[in-house]
Amino acid sequence: MVWKEEYLDVVLVPSGLLIMLAYHLFLLYRCRKFPETTVIGYENHYRKAWIERILQVEVKERSPCLTVISSTISAATFFASTSLALSSLIGAWVGSTSNNVIESSLIYGNKSPSIISVKYISLLFFFLVAYASFLQCIRSLVHANFLISMPYSDIPAKYAQKAMIRGGAFWSVGLRAIYFAATLLLWIFGPIPMFVSSVTMVVILNMLDTNSTPLHQFQPAKSPNMLTKIVS
Repeated sequence: MVWKEEYLDVVLVPSGLLIMLAYHLFLLYRCRKFPETTVIGYENHYRKAWIERILQVEVKERSPCLTVISSTISAATFFASTSLALSSLIGAWVGSTSNNVIESSLIYGNKSPSIISVKYISLLFFFLVAYASFLQCIRSLVHANFLISMPYSDIPAKYAQKAMIRGGAFWSVGLRAIYFAATLLLWIFGPIPMFVSSVTMVVILNMLDTNSTPLHQFQPAKSPNMLTKIVS
């Protein structure tokens, strides 16, 4: 059997994607079973406490808190717009016939038209996933903003907490989709850069997703009546 450079795409590309998928499944397991060991669980812990404290003050005093949510919505809007623009660009590129970069002799790997189409379609898929995830993030954060700013209400804190955590989850999914797209982008230059970037990405993400800071155990939030008595 004669070795061909096309075989590298069959071996390295699925291996790189499998490594990243296995890492994220392991991260999901840690988030479900041991959330305090992950940055996602660390942030969710403080989001819950933040919501509890917000709902203990008057509605007119919640404006600085709502500004925080608004800034996150603006960031999610930027990422959604960028993902949509890149998806449109890739779609236009797939429809064109200018693939000179892909067909360069400097690239070691499969350069057939079918593989080129798979590369672009894979990129398009993950950018569309990122776009949809950031849209859902905006939707959840807008709902949380609505609940927090509702006057004369006794909405349980868990409703706003659920909306905030769901928004954070969609934010994470959108970022992970962009990470996958980044590795697939390097596949355009061959399977070797794609595989190396996948392994490097997993190593870096493992360091960034691991939390070693103990969670601060907040005391139960005092009721508005109790706060009034303390101030007086």
